[in-house]
Amino acid sequence: MLKEELKHIDTSEKAVKKTGITVGIVLIAISFILWWVGKNSFVYFSAIGGIFIILSYIAITLLKPFHKLWIGLSLVLGFVMSRVILTILFYVVVTPIGLLAKLVGKKFMPLGFDKNAKTYWEKRENPIKQKVDYERQF
Repeated sequence: MLKEELKHIDTSEKAVKKTGITVGIVLIAISFILWWVGKNSFVYFSAIGGIFIILSYIAITLLKPFHKLWIGLSLVLGFVMSRVILTILFYVVVTPIGLLAKLVGKKFMPLGFDKNAKTYWEKRENPIKQKVDYERQF
């Protein structure tokens, strides 16, 4: 999945130009914040940001390797971080709910077999549905 995405990175002129302009604007915004705080390093950020913006309009081919690297890095970072976030979410939210339910004795789904039961079908309270019930399901 990740390999396929890395193989098919959009390297059209429009995508490369968009990346160059975006990175340039972000670097200039960082330089403005550094200037506001009183750091002298704002000059470097604004110069590099300006170079990115100028190259986006003049020499897009020079930005293509940077674009591939930048998008590839973002894809890898997104792949890793989504799994990290989902793992943390599972262990912070789902696991405590399961442990608490186990301690209390709550069963969310009936498990096991009843040999005396004719069917496991559960009758609904209001079996007649109106058209509105299908349009507004939630």
